[in-house]
Amino acid sequence: MRFRFCGDLDCPDWVLAEISTLAKISSVKLKLICAQVLKDLLGEGIDYEKILKLTSDAKFESGDVKATIAVLNFILASAAKHNVDSESLSSELQQLGLPKEHATGLCRSYEEKQSALQDSLRGCSLRLNRLDSASWRVDYTLSSSELRQVNEPVVHLKLNTQNVDKGVLEPVAMTLSAEKFRVLLAELRQAHALMKTLD
Repeated sequence: MRFRFCGDLDCPDWVLAEISTLAKISSVKLKLICAQVLKDLLGEGIDYEKILKLTSDAKFESGDVKATIAVLNFILASAAKHNVDSESLSSELQQLGLPKEHATGLCRSYEEKQSALQDSLRGCSLRLNRLDSASWRVDYTLSSSELRQVNEPVVHLKLNTQNVDKGVLEPVAMTLSAEKFRVLLAELRQAHALMKTLD
């Protein structure tokens, strides 16, 4: 069967297996755990101690707690990514074997945070490292120990990129022959022209 929250694909086997784990928790506690997972997805952090307390009466081992967080993370993030409304999500989760009260509670939490979750997911997708600075130097090699006459320019190029995930500058250094530099410059100009058409 295909499910909208899975991008109109079959539900992954591990998600199917963990649905029964979710059913062991009361619907009220599941909704509270969902709130914690949603906070984590929105970048506000997760309170693992609170989740451990909520799952303690179900006698969950640490693996079960981690699986519960992972499956809720997958369900909520995938539903938001594929723009699934809460009614459809509830129906699909019930088809997978989640009790109706559990699905309703989960979907209420999802519905409250759906637009914020989609904005957050949009903000952290397709993030590329940014060029911070570029420096270059041209050397003209007259001769070398291997060749008596070289007479060829060499370009030393150094790009400093800002790593978006780590927030640090990463230098990328390269040495190019004049011909390779001409090819690089021509391709960069083509890419720049193409990007201007997308604005």
